[in-house]
Amino acid sequence: MGRLADMTFAGIIDRYARASAEFEPLLRAVRDWTAPTPCTEWDVRALVNHMARGNLNYALLAGGGTAEEFLRLRDADALGADPVGAFTESVRTCTGAFTRPGTLDRTLDYPLGRIPGAQALAVRTADSVIHTWDLARAIGADDTLDGDLVAWVDDRLDDIYAGLAVSRFFARPAGEPGPTRQDRLLFRMGRLTAASTGPTTGGTPR
Repeated sequence: MGRLADMTFAGIIDRYARASAEFEPLLRAVRDWTAPTPCTEWDVRALVNHMARGNLNYALLAGGGTAEEFLRLRDADALGADPVGAFTESVRTCTGAFTRPGTLDRTLDYPLGRIPGAQALAVRTADSVIHTWDLARAIGADDTLDGDLVAWVDDRLDDIYAGLAVSRFFARPAGEPGPTRQDRLLFRMGRLTAASTGPTTGGTPR
């Protein structure tokens, strides 16, 4: 990997895999695909589709795809009749794409700005962490996130989104964040704190 990936996003493939693995058990627990989520524009199925389609679209960019293709496909159904299987396969596809030699150093045509592959996968990882919380809230499950992933994203949030016009995707919550590192990260990412109730919006392009 190049200097950026080495210093800022070292181990990003493993972290992406870990974040995806945190999402999957919640996905298997879904019973109501039409339930609302903290992302007010999505029900549970739309949120899961965002995750699976996002994985496929990032893989597309890693293989030389364009921002135009990414945006054209962002609302396409990626789940079919087997949402769990589709998500699992999308994780494998994305992991495979970013483990190809040179991909982490290559500049990708991300819709919000051209960035190195390592940074793009870091964006995907951060998105996965936050949407794990969204899904947990939607299905009434324990919404405690992986503490190491939370700390990693929180420590590097400015680097993860450096150079990207993402402010319009993150709602600006009122008040102050809660006392935990997870509360702080959720607040920074435009979510209400874990102790709060009610809807919010947020998320990066699919």
